[in-house]
Amino acid sequence: MRDSLRQKIIEICDKKITQKGPNVGLSFYAFFANRNDDPDLLMEAANWWIKTHQLDHFEKATKIRDMVHGGK
Repeated sequence: MRDSLRQKIIEICDKKITQKGPNVGLSFYAFFANRNDDPDLLMEAANWWIKTHQLDHFEKATKIRDMVHGGK
């Protein structure tokens, strides 16, 4: 996963956790605007989320942040 995506995921997870608490769930779509302006980046996130880690549609933001921090 490219560093810019990794940083974006961490930032969004931290923001959601601060706003809604440690049990907040999100999908990989949370890292993108409603408009699909970067399909390659979206597919990279989807591939990491779905194919690589076989995550559910919604996962806890704390789990995702920890996975990205750990480089998994």
